[in-house]
Amino acid sequence: MYQNNPNIKLPENTETIVWKYLDLSKFLDLLLSQKLFMSRSDKFEDQYEGTFSEPTYEEIKKLAIDNPDFINYYKTHREKVAISSWHINEYESFAMWQIFTQNSEGLAIQSTIGRLQKALHPETNFKQYIGEVNYIDYKKEYIPFDDTFFPFLFKRKSFQYEREVRVITDVSNDNIKLNDGLKINVDINQLIEKIYIHPKSENWYKNLVIELVKQLGFDFTIEKSDLESDILI
Repeated sequence: MYQNNPNIKLPENTETIVWKYLDLSKFLDLLLSQKLFMSRSDKFEDQYEGTFSEPTYEEIKKLAIDNPDFINYYKTHREKVAISSWHINEYESFAMWQIFTQNSEGLAIQSTIGRLQKALHPETNFKQYIGEVNYIDYKKEYIPFDDTFFPFLFKRKSFQYEREVRVITDVSNDNIKLNDGLKINVDINQLIEKIYIHPKSENWYKNLVIELVKQLGFDFTIEKSDLESDILI
């Protein structure tokens, strides 16, 4: 169930808009299963995911001299943490469309911080947190390690464009082995406020998405991307 953690930074305004850009197959999987897929933290392309900056690692090495299991704990903990990434932005992002969708057949879920919090089902046993990612210089800056979630809430400055908020799930206390990740129950109608269709998609594609959503019993507002507005000159 979603829990508040005073150590984890989050925008105070629950109406802060967040986005998830994905392809149609992943979107349909979300609707059909009514479960949100979360990727295992060490399966992301960024190999630094869930690791520490150099100053922090040097400190941990000193602490591990008398306790070698200390470093092993952090290595194995990455296999027990799953993440769902969302992008903070008042508007659509052209860059996000380019990175996370292919062949002009993708869509974007628009939600808010408050909707994300409410969408996580209370009966889920796993500890779940929502936090904003901090972007730092991994060669110079320090990542605190007094909270086991901190390594998953810091990324290198080169990823700043992502403006990421993450749902983080920890299954350490459960006898569960994560392979690629984990699916968690969510309230779809809370999770999704609007759907935006890829700016380069054809009309038939928008009509297909509208029909599929209708057939599955949902009635979200579905709009063509604002990036495809008519030219006024």
